[in-house]
Amino acid sequence: MISKAAYRRIATEEAFLTKDVAAGYQKLLADSSFHDPGFRSLWGFYSASPSPRAQFIYDRLKDLGDARIKDMDDSGIDHQIIALTAPGVQVFEPATASALAIDANDQLAEACRRHPTRYTGMAAVAPHDPANAVKEMERAVRKLGFKAVIINSHTLGHYLDEPQFLPVLEAAEALNVPIYLHPQTPPPAMIQPFLDAGLDGAVFGFGCETGLHMLRIITGGVFDRFPKLQFIIGHAGEALPFWLYRLDYMHGATVRSQRYPFMKALQHPVSHYLRNNVYITNSGVAWQPAIEFCQKVIGVDRVLYAMDYPYQYLPEEVGFCDAMTIPAADKQAFFEGNARRVFKLTI
Repeated sequence: MISKAAYRRIATEEAFLTKDVAAGYQKLLADSSFHDPGFRSLWGFYSASPSPRAQFIYDRLKDLGDARIKDMDDSGIDHQIIALTAPGVQVFEPATASALAIDANDQLAEACRRHPTRYTGMAAVAPHDPANAVKEMERAVRKLGFKAVIINSHTLGHYLDEPQFLPVLEAAEALNVPIYLHPQTPPPAMIQPFLDAGLDGAVFGFGCETGLHMLRIITGGVFDRFPKLQFIIGHAGEALPFWLYRLDYMHGATVRSQRYPFMKALQHPVSHYLRNNVYITNSGVAWQPAIEFCQKVIGVDRVLYAMDYPYQYLPEEVGFCDAMTIPAADKQAFFEGNARRVFKLTI
């Protein structure tokens, strides 16, 4: 068991799965007319593989009780911010997706009531059913006490900078809750080269697709329209912090060249939005050089700890982060302080 620290360790990108959503995934896998190679690659593996990794993950996703609490205790995690796992409800037709989101949120809320000092929820929604997504966001935040919204990147190949999703973005800003933009596998139009090399999942495909999505949101002017809107992205920023200089330079050059008539000048450089509208977690990256770099270029007040449970459950990784040679105040902000502020925690 990892020893206690001078700060509480709050893990901010932790996953669960309901039985009904899992059953829905099985129906899609059995439906030969459902064309999503990424979904089949991801959930065909986790729901059916006899490998110890797949079985552990699938079992733990469905547990919001004793087994999860024990894993938290064994790894030194004091609190989890929990969300429905990718791709959430976003692969289902809109009415089904909205119904499953409501049920998932109710189940998560009940677990949060049972373990108020250990769990906080993020609301699942169906972005492709925007009117009902807004209603569910309002219910989840105002009645269930959830502190963020989870959107698992693209929805059937569509991205949040597209106009049909404006009501969802507007509601998140009005409710003053962040949207966690969580990865899923690339959509059919993007995935084949990743599948050909076995790189479609968390090893690379997730980061490429979600980094693209976040960049589309920025360059599409979403934050100029909703300046108070906040997003969270994981995995050390899906590589975007490492591209800041080039993103600023090449976006500006592309706008000036008028190469794409639809690409308009923004009110600020790309880096401004990453530093003012985006929080970053280190989920799955327990590595000081990457964490410290993100803190330096994005801001100490915008980088949070996450484990990525149960997909990357390695208790020793908590110790790796505990041992980082960064200022004590920066480490406290990373593990606890930023999460308390971003998710408005009172625990």
